[in-house]
Order: sequence, then structure tokens, then C-alpha cells
Amino acid sequence: MIKYANDPMLPELLKEFLQHIYVVKNKSTLTVEEYCIDIKLFLKFLKHNKGLSSPSVKIEDVDISDIDINFLKKITLMDAYTFLTYCKDKRDNDSAARARKVSSIRGFFKYLHITRKLLDDNPMEQLETPKLKKSKPKYLTLEESLKLLETVDGPYKERDYCILVMFLNCGLRLSELCSINYNDIRDNGTIYITGKGNKERTIYLNQACLDAIKNYMAVRPVDGVKDKDALFLSKRLQRISPKTVQHLVYGYLDKAGLGGRGLSVHKLRHTAATLMYQYGDVDVLVLKDILGHENLGTTEIYTHIVDEQLKKAAEKNPLANVKQNLPKVPEKKDDSKED
Repeated sequence: MIKYANDPMLPELLKEFLQHIYVVKNKSTLTVEEYCIDIKLFLKFLKHNKGLSSPSVKIEDVDISDIDINFLKKITLMDAYTFLTYCKDKRDNDSAARARKVSSIRGFFKYLHITRKLLDDNPMEQLETPKLKKSKPKYLTLEESLKLLETVDGPYKERDYCILVMFLNCGLRLSELCSINYNDIRDNGTIYITGKGNKERTIYLNQACLDAIKNYMAVRPVDGVKDKDALFLSKRLQRISPKTVQHLVYGYLDKAGLGGRGLSVHKLRHTAATLMYQYGDVDVLVLKDILGHENLGTTEIYTHIVDEQLKKAAEKNPLANVKQNLPKVPEKKDDSKED
């Protein structure tokens, strides 16, 4: 949070808000970063849209350090909707991205109104969230998952293999995997994870994960390591970054012939959940705890995947369209037509 507190390019009220949600609301650093990005863009857009910055300056470069409560008091609900329209039409933000911005804007104005009591009314109280498209998550089949693991090679093959195995077996988020310290792994084969929203949960490592970690630790650098606690290291001997993990996952997906399908690191999390539900006879409530979901509804999407597969399997049965060859039943004589 120091980088927010000392950032001269941020309005003071925004810095105070970010400090508040980090310290009081106990939001993760990633969530605070997302709030900061969203609100900064909102304020830059408004200042640009109201003609308070040079027309030649791009919205991203607008200076908002001078924004104070007097400026914020003049922001209306329509300003927010105009901003969301800009995000949709000019920045190609999907409904999920715009929904996140709505959440950030609401949170900021609620803080100004309720917590700081700087606004008599909250103009964003009625700001509606864009309707989210309900889509089934993309994932790898068991055969595709095995194929992905078989492609791993190169100078960091032990590390990369271990990363993929843990994604596919544990259903970890990208940020969770990168934050793992070696000392987080306990003697009983579990890892204590602090996930989204600073929610803590225990991850149980199966034998594949334990073997992969053991093989990786046998070749993990020791000398010159900048972050000695980090489990996964980059070639620069520091904690591996999310971008590096994303890059290597995309590379192996392409190598396995699985690229171009919208698959990503997060889809490996979907894969782990789907495989556990399909093959592990895992109850959806248990799956909710494994994935660290707050709401059961988020987890239930994996049951829908399997339900759809069962339906398709039934339809593909070669006997699906067979009909019983019954003898024709003589038509009943209609006595009413007789004279």
C-alpha cells in the first residue's frame, strides 16, 4: 500500500479510500490494485469528457492529482453510465469488466458518503451492474490435460511441469500459485493458501503434486536466490511473476496443439474442478471449499458441464433413434358416419 499512499498522481481522497479498503476492509493487494485502476480511469475520463483537460491529451494521460471533493460532488449517475458506454464502445470491455468497474465506483462513493460523510447523497447508489452472460467455463479433457503435461521440456522443465501439475490438480488461482512459499508446504502434504478476498483455505496435495515438487526442489537454484522463500523462481532467481507463468502456460498450450481455443491459466483451474467433479465423485459443497468460492452458485457451473455431457452422451447412443416396429392397429370404424 505504500505505493498508493505516496503516489503524487493520485487524488488524496482516492489514496485514503484505497488505504481504507486495504486496512479496514481487509481487501487483498490485487483487489486494491483493481479498484485503483478502475477509479483512476473513471476520473480521467470525466475530467477529459467535461473539457477540463487539453483535447490533445489522451484519456490515460490526464492528470487527476488535483481532483478534490468539489469535483466529486458534481459527478452524477449519468456520468457513470456515460463512462460505462465509453468502456464498452471504445475499450471493448465485456460485461464482466464493466461490472467490476461498477463495483469499484460504487465502493468509492459509498466511502465518500457513508464513511467520510463528505457527500450528502450517494449518486451511485442506483448504479446498475451490467447483465453478465452466463457461459460455461472452458476446460481441458483428461486426455488433453495429459497431452499438455507430456509437452513440457527445456531448461526449466521440472519447474514448469510442477506448475502445470499443481494448476491441474489443485485448482489454484494464478496469484495463489505465484505467492506460494516453500515453507507453506507442511509435513502432512497440505498448503495453507490465502486466496481471493484474503480468504484462507487448506489445499491437499496428491502424490502427483508431491512428486513434482520433490523433483523441482532437487534442481531449484540455491545460490544467488533473491527471494529465498518463494517456491517457484524465475530465471532471474526471484519469485516468478504472474506474467511469466501466463507466458509459459500459453507456450505449452500451443505446443500441445491446444492454442486458439481461448484457453488460459484460469482455464486450468476450471479443468481441475471439472475433472474432480467428473472422475472423483466430489460433492459440489466439497468442491466449493477446494476452489475457495464464496458462493455455491459459482461452483455449481461445473455440475452443469457434466449434465450437458450426459445429455450429449445419451443423444449419441447408436440406439437413440430406434423405434419399435409395432404392428399397425386397425383404424376404428366410425359409426357416426353411417346413415
